[in-house]
Amino acid sequence: MTCKNLGALVNLKSIISIIPNHRSLVVPVCFKMSTNEVHGVCDSDTWIFGYGSLVWKADFPYEEMRTGFIKGYQRRFYQNSIDHRGTHEKPGRVVTLVQSKNPDSKVWGMGYRIAESKKIDVLNHLDHREKNGYERHKVEFYPYPESETQINEPKTILIYLATQDNPSFAGHNDSLEQIANQIQGAAGESGKNIEYVYKLADAMRQLYPGVDDDHLFELERILKAHDPGFCDSRSQLSKEG
Repeated sequence: MTCKNLGALVNLKSIISIIPNHRSLVVPVCFKMSTNEVHGVCDSDTWIFGYGSLVWKADFPYEEMRTGFIKGYQRRFYQNSIDHRGTHEKPGRVVTLVQSKNPDSKVWGMGYRIAESKKIDVLNHLDHREKNGYERHKVEFYPYPESETQINEPKTILIYLATQDNPSFAGHNDSLEQIANQIQGAAGESGKNIEYVYKLADAMRQLYPGVDDDHLFELERILKAHDPGFCDSRSQLSKEG
């Protein structure tokens, strides 16, 4: 029995401008009729939440992506990067999630639905990609805005977050100025650290206009103020992965 994909992506035009490698949805196969099947979702599919570079660059096959948020966390540049955005000798800084004192605190990002047939390959890929201190956790994902053709109820989603006892955890005590100083000049196999900040901030503005991610946006402001080579990252988003 085939699942019929009835949904168009929310804010499709805007999202495609940020994620140029978006592909047509693959029609998965379900083995029983369910409420999810009516909406084109198989019960055994897995969801992955991206809140860093996965917001604009999903380097794995997915069936659907949805804008939305998770609750009870804050996005913070508290993780050293010794591979993707830095080196052992000159670590960069990337985001992780930390528990918020406010259970309703939101982290906005992107949810990706992974077909059951691709689950093992995708998780193996992400486990390797996030090997520098990140572990899988399950939380509730809230799709937003609502869609008439897609499921809008909260769903269980997998996230990768850096544990505070991993060797690359940088701690909570550095000021944003200190974090910015570390980011300037750092680079790794995935590119310059400063571009990571600019792309993430720009993606958040395009996907969630009016949402104030104060930690991210203030760090971006500090970096731009001391970056003589700064150019508008929006022109780069369509050119780079």
